[in-house]
Amino acid sequence: MPEVTTPAHKDGDFFVNYEDKVFEDVQAEEGQKALVTFHTVAFEGSIGLVNILQAIRLQRKGFETSVLLYGPGVSLGVQRGFPTLGDEAFPGAQNYAANLTKFMKEGGKVYACRFALQMLMGHGEPSLLPGITPIAPQDVLDLKLLHVRDNALILDTWTL
Repeated sequence: MPEVTTPAHKDGDFFVNYEDKVFEDVQAEEGQKALVTFHTVAFEGSIGLVNILQAIRLQRKGFETSVLLYGPGVSLGVQRGFPTLGDEAFPGAQNYAANLTKFMKEGGKVYACRFALQMLMGHGEPSLLPGITPIAPQDVLDLKLLHVRDNALILDTWTL
């Protein structure tokens, strides 16, 4: 059996070069917009959290940024907690709420489809995090079309 002589990794070690950025740090030009859409289920994968972080980054780069929660994506915008709302039953349980709230405090807009909220997820508007705007199902398409008309960056995410 071959002997392993490489020392064990320890906290603080780097596996990759975090300093070598290949591309320029793009910033928004005056009036540029971005839309990040979510058609995913909370806690079913990492894309919900990753795209919230992308929305925060776009907002900080100067894009007028909106988030659309539709289909099962509205599950990212409802209040959660155990044993009471807002409690963190396990580490990371409030990641969606904390980061969407941060995004909105920094000027981002979040919209949630009313149809998905009630029909798919069984919630009402009072279940939404404060600051999220509920919209009619017909507004889902119009929100996207408005961003297309404005030549906005659109990040669409679908998971099943």
